[in-house]
Amino acid sequence: MTEQRRQSDHDIDSLYGVEKPSNRQRDAFLSGSIPVAVYGLGKMGLPLAAVFAETTGNVIGADIDPAVVEAVTDGDCHVKREPGLPSLVAETVAEGAFTATTSPLDAAKRASVHVVIVPTPITEDNEPDLSILDAVVEEIGIGLERGDLVLIECTVPPRTTADRVLPALEGTSGISRDEFGLAFCPERTSSGQALEDIRGSYPKIVGGVDEESTRAANLVYETINDDGVIQVTDATTAEAVKVFEGLYRDVNIALANELATFTDEFGIDVREAIDVANTQPYCDIHDPGPGVGGHCIPFYPYFVIEPFETGAPLLRTAREVNDSMPSYTVDKLREEFDAERAGLTDTSVLLLGLTYRPGVEETRASPSLSIAEELSAAGADVYGVDPLLESFEEFEERGLTSLSLDDIYDLPVDSVILITPHEEFELIRWDKLDRTDGRLIVIDSRDALDQKVLSQTSHRVYTLGTGFTNDV
Repeated sequence: MTEQRRQSDHDIDSLYGVEKPSNRQRDAFLSGSIPVAVYGLGKMGLPLAAVFAETTGNVIGADIDPAVVEAVTDGDCHVKREPGLPSLVAETVAEGAFTATTSPLDAAKRASVHVVIVPTPITEDNEPDLSILDAVVEEIGIGLERGDLVLIECTVPPRTTADRVLPALEGTSGISRDEFGLAFCPERTSSGQALEDIRGSYPKIVGGVDEESTRAANLVYETINDDGVIQVTDATTAEAVKVFEGLYRDVNIALANELATFTDEFGIDVREAIDVANTQPYCDIHDPGPGVGGHCIPFYPYFVIEPFETGAPLLRTAREVNDSMPSYTVDKLREEFDAERAGLTDTSVLLLGLTYRPGVEETRASPSLSIAEELSAAGADVYGVDPLLESFEEFEERGLTSLSLDDIYDLPVDSVILITPHEEFELIRWDKLDRTDGRLIVIDSRDALDQKVLSQTSHRVYTLGTGFTNDV
């Protein structure tokens, strides 16, 4: 892509406010005469940029991490375990369809469509931290031209686009709001299937600050999403759609987790009861587990709880329930040691799976972090295995010693907690695990272990939500 914006054979170099037939605008977009900038080349941003590059042939990606930009420039993919992404990045870079820069301002000056997909974390006080978004929006504002279209994909509290992004773009650019487009179009992708999701696992949601912004955003996304686009009333509604998706899952998981805590008192397999209840078409209870991790579900409730005055008791309670599950998991283990020995002190515990879900190299808010910390504080020697991780620094800070999967047979342990059921664990030879003293206590927090295999051992197995499944 040249340093200047390409001029179109169709005499169309922007999408917003252009009095041209939509089919001519679409042709211009697909021909690459309307440059696209994608700000943020992380786990979700890089796949999105690659798909836009594949579709339009004219994408510049911006990321402040020089290592990321260097990798993209070399045609390499720094995002792991995304099927098809390495080859797509290599192909689009080789074709000149995809370039990268460490300067968001440079990208802003060269593009007519600006797609923002940067992190929006929360602070230690659970306040939404929009500082990265603010910084990128300021750079876009400096490079903004009349007719440009700005699309926000990163999850934000409702009203952010209308009340924060729009006035910032107006103020920085000096361009009035009716001369550029702005819409919220949330990413709806999952790690491990990003390309599939972007291309059309679900409809794309678009909501603009005005009708023209919505129309222009719809035109952009219908070119890459085979499942179509759903236009909502405005940007705030689109923001709410994304947040609500996460809130539903957090509250539903909290219900499942709370029901699981009744397992022993009820004297039943709560998981079985949930499965059968779900055969009724109006019931869809999720699975219980040791907690909720990742960069989405544990944080999105605070996008509603903190910025607004309306009370959110259900959302707060769901967070408390899910945040309590790592301690509940440790407590189940502690009960066993309290009954048979003298508590967790001087015991050894092996944690299987440290990432927040199987097959994904992501540890943010993983239940394993709290479990490791609590066990270490209780005086246990804590060991951990995760075939996806290369660095265990954040776990070592919590008292955990990392092992390879092969090492577990050489280390006598008192107990094992399965936290994240990576497929590699299916090959564990449970009959070969050595014990320091007495029976090995196994906590299966995901109902993922092969009970037939375990039944051939003398291990005492407790499954969260089910109870003891091998108690002879």
